[in-house]
Amino acid sequence: MTKSGTTLDPRIDPRLNAFRDDLADAALEGRVTAGRFAEGRPAGIARGVVDLRRRPDAGSGLDSQLLFGETVTVFDEAEGWAWVQNRTDGYVGYVESAALGEAPTPPTHRVTALRSFLFPKPDLKAPPLDCLSIASPLCVTGHQGDYAALQGGGYVYGRHIAPISETEPDYVATALRFLGTPYYWGGRSSVGLDCSTLVQLSLSCAGLPVRRDTYQQETTAGDALNGLPGEIALKRGDLVFSPGHVAIMLDAARIVHANASTMTVAIEDLDALEGRVRAETGGGFTAVRRIPKTG
Repeated sequence: MTKSGTTLDPRIDPRLNAFRDDLADAALEGRVTAGRFAEGRPAGIARGVVDLRRRPDAGSGLDSQLLFGETVTVFDEAEGWAWVQNRTDGYVGYVESAALGEAPTPPTHRVTALRSFLFPKPDLKAPPLDCLSIASPLCVTGHQGDYAALQGGGYVYGRHIAPISETEPDYVATALRFLGTPYYWGGRSSVGLDCSTLVQLSLSCAGLPVRRDTYQQETTAGDALNGLPGEIALKRGDLVFSPGHVAIMLDAARIVHANASTMTVAIEDLDALEGRVRAETGGGFTAVRRIPKTG
């Protein structure tokens, strides 16, 4: 069930394209081999944060996470697991079927607080149903007092959300809001996240969608600069890449990043990161990319 299919095109990334030996996305017909091809069906993520796993097994590796309100394409369901592709960033994997709901209505708002509770009624004393993370898309159907009513049920505090059209152009400032957040491999929420998620969520709040993983961001996020740290002048907001890692320049010499050294989102000198990179990999930085200004 979980074995990867055979690709006819080596450029097809299995993390961003749904194909197995027995089944593949209909859009890939002619590019991969599979027992059959299917269009899939839309569904919504009905929990605050949902693990996206490599295999249909709670003990398998965590590749990413999905956020409440995101839409996925479901290609297969069996034994309590669904094989899906996240429409936000294209990531493919397995989630528990119980975490899925109806296909959501197009979002009108998004969560802007790092975290916010989902209440069963517009009352701060009501036991929360769930906890939602920053960047979660929401469809608001109305307001009661200080609370926004959501399509499908539940209420969120109105000052913790903003219309989907309102962005936060200073993505470095957004990244700094995560300071102290625990490092979590595969994590994609304000409860715990990895280096590429810090970049993805911060840029998402600025209205700039980017891919999920470091190796994907290294070739697609913003514009590539012709040089590496030490060779070119770095600016606030530049993304600096090393093997398996990405950091955001805070100024010409400091970075903010989610890292496994402090196991948090932290600020440190770029030189300190370079020293660890050279000690651990024998190499140095691999790329610098600059994000266009927004707003």
